[in-house]
Formats: sequence, C-alpha cells, structure tokens
Amino acid sequence: MADTDTPGSEGERSWYLYLIETASGALYTGITTDVDRRLAEHRAGRGAKALRGKGPLVLVHRECVGSQGEALRLEAAIKRLPAREKRRWLARSRN
Repeated sequence: MADTDTPGSEGERSWYLYLIETASGALYTGITTDVDRRLAEHRAGRGAKALRGKGPLVLVHRECVGSQGEALRLEAAIKRLPAREKRRWLARSRN
C-alpha cells in the first residue's frame, strides 16, 4: 500500500485520497482527513452504502493531497477512470 504523508501548513487539516478494495476486487475511492477512522467506519458499516456487506475491505492506497479542493478534484478524476485504468493508476502510484 502506498502511504504518502506530506503534512500541510500548521493549523491546516490535510486531506487524503484513499482506495479500498472489496472482497470481490472492486475498488472504492474516497477522501477524508483521517484515513484510519474512515476505514474503521466503512468496516463497521457506517461508511458508504456501496461498501456495506462487501468485506473484508482492504486499504490499498492512501495519499496526502493537501487541501479539500485538491482532494475533491483528484477523487473525481480517479472515479471517472474505467476499472482497468484505475488499476494502472494504482500500480503506477505504488512505484
């Protein structure tokens, strides 16, 4: 799992892009300020409806992207990718 953590300026909350893989191999993309908390919520069934009952859920990528706006733009771009391209992006980001 890639884990890029570049803290923002003092006083600012850093936003993270994360990808979760479901038991069936589907990839879910999201953003948050706390990846560990959000993953726990997803695993407890309190996160996105798309992930409920799809476990076990595995965090396959997390990346600090800075501001909420930057995170939203990157999330939208990744979500627009076809599954095959999303996996290529994920493989490149691991290198």
